[in-house]
Amino acid sequence: MEHPSGPVGLEAAEPRAERRPSGTRRVGGIVKPRLTYSRELEIKTTLQELLIYIIFLTDLCILTFGMVNTDMYYLNKVMSNLFLETSVSEADRTSFKTIGSMVDFWKFAEGPLLDGLYWDTWYNNKTLTSHKNSSHVYYENLLLGVAQIRQLKVRNNTCAIYPYFRTFLKECYREYRYLAEDKSDFGLKNGSVWTYSSASSLAPWHWGAMGLYSGGGFMFTLPKSRSESIRKLAFLRNNGWLTRGTRVVFIDFSMYNANINLFCVVRLVVEFPATGGALPSSQFYSVKLLRYVTYYDYFLASCEVIFCLFIFAFIIQEILKVKKLKTEYFKSAWNWLDMLLVSLSIFAIAFNMYRTVEVSLLMESLLSNAYVYPDFYFLAYWQTRYNNMIAINVFFAWIKIFKFISFNKTMTQLSSTLSRCAKDIIGFAIMFFIIFFAYAQLGYLVFGSQVDEFSTFQNCIFTQFRIVLGDFNFASIEQANRILGPIYFITFVFFVFFVLLNMFLAIINDTYSEVKADFAVVPSKEFEISDLIRQSYNKALVKLRLKKSKMEDLYSAGGSLQSMKTKGHSASKIDDALKLSRRSSVDEKGYLKSPQLQKWKEKLHQKYHSAENKELAVDPPDQVSPQEFQQLFRYATELEKRLNEVNAKLSRVLKGMPDLKGSPDKKQR
Repeated sequence: MEHPSGPVGLEAAEPRAERRPSGTRRVGGIVKPRLTYSRELEIKTTLQELLIYIIFLTDLCILTFGMVNTDMYYLNKVMSNLFLETSVSEADRTSFKTIGSMVDFWKFAEGPLLDGLYWDTWYNNKTLTSHKNSSHVYYENLLLGVAQIRQLKVRNNTCAIYPYFRTFLKECYREYRYLAEDKSDFGLKNGSVWTYSSASSLAPWHWGAMGLYSGGGFMFTLPKSRSESIRKLAFLRNNGWLTRGTRVVFIDFSMYNANINLFCVVRLVVEFPATGGALPSSQFYSVKLLRYVTYYDYFLASCEVIFCLFIFAFIIQEILKVKKLKTEYFKSAWNWLDMLLVSLSIFAIAFNMYRTVEVSLLMESLLSNAYVYPDFYFLAYWQTRYNNMIAINVFFAWIKIFKFISFNKTMTQLSSTLSRCAKDIIGFAIMFFIIFFAYAQLGYLVFGSQVDEFSTFQNCIFTQFRIVLGDFNFASIEQANRILGPIYFITFVFFVFFVLLNMFLAIINDTYSEVKADFAVVPSKEFEISDLIRQSYNKALVKLRLKKSKMEDLYSAGGSLQSMKTKGHSASKIDDALKLSRRSSVDEKGYLKSPQLQKWKEKLHQKYHSAENKELAVDPPDQVSPQEFQQLFRYATELEKRLNEVNAKLSRVLKGMPDLKGSPDKKQR
């Protein structure tokens, strides 16, 4: 058999006579690119970039984990239990979570809300003189300024009434829309409580369960005293501050815990939909707005400076790449990832600077007037979005490591598998989502009015993903429709879970098997970096005197043969010594003792007869299957590889020896 790289024979033992392209080397009978100086420089540069990037990634992780801690969770949990779980009294179990009408809202506002905001007595009912003119929630969390209550309304006659019912219905208030918002004065019309107040341009809108709400509205603040707050809330309740047009009420306040240097910004929301009733929701943000207090904070500040330097260097690097590659730069997915990381990092640096300045301004206004509401919700909202952005940045920063370790065999197999099966997966995805969305629409139309998990089309999609993962409530589906419920569930599980999901896994498994077989037959040429690492390791062992160099091995072999020459041995004995040395070197490396080679050898002896047996055979030989051909090809490649290595070593030994082909008379001289 003849390998594509060249025949196996004596010619392979003479490297000088072999003609192959410059800049290449023969390894195991396969011509591979030689690790030239430029290639070595490129690989070393990649390793240096990987080392620098690991330092950058470590710095980024220190910064991100320095922004969060477990105290944030416990602070949110304590505050949510206080304001959401506390009931009005033992007889009346109304709490914020159980609010179902405007009556319940007023009970909560005049009861558990004020009880949670004003802590002016100790547990033994003694008055706290140290907390004069201030409130400390749970005695540890300072209430910043005062709390603010705000509502949004819609105008009357903003919805269409069917003609048959116009004589019975004179008023109609639709669901909240910004264009339908009522901004006119109402009630007593003698103060800011009854007058609409516009929001600042930077105030974020609130995304609630029933709509998207603006930042303005009719608002008022609670006094510093608990008794005054009770009287004010009772006055507003008696004068009908909440009307039929009210669609949402916001309760905002902020606290600061100096023990753990955290701000807790709370927003309690009660929506009054057009259907009637009430839908309560809440938001608790524990954020670290004052960054530089402890020594660890200053260590994080130094990490921030290092992070800025890294980003500045990355910006210069990307600009140079764009100038050099021009439009080719945008054809690489890794370059797009680099631009995303740099963009997110620039935005993070800008927001960090803005946050520091804004907090200092807010603290100055709060210290100057403690009877106003400090809008920390704006900062807490964007701080949370900033944390989310940093989390995404860290995620993609870890993904970028694959760019530097693509020389790894496993990573190459993974990327090859994904790229090869991409078309099959896209075709499968089209078929999958056609069936998936068909079931989602069926579930929404059949169960949407009765089952919460199918109340919206988005909920249907997420519910079906949960069914695939084994999380479902079959009883609610069956109760909603006794006939279509079981049919929907059984057919969905059969087609999506048992058929489509297994087809998806089969596509990936088959492609991975093909890629692995290809890598076994044709070794990849993308692993030169391992050669560099191996060379560096061997050089280090030689310098530490833990291993002999190749030249020393050649000198030792040449010295032994030279000693045989001086002792007068014949050329045949020297040849026998060379053969014995070659056989021992092969046995030392275990080439011919390899279990895989022995296995292939046994199979070949079993399947193929000798030349004499072929002449005596009567039946024609069996056809060779593709699997057998691959085994033969691998065996021939491995055998040629071992033979060429032995011949190459023999040629190196012969080069280091003096001329042994002279006459015996010359040897005697």
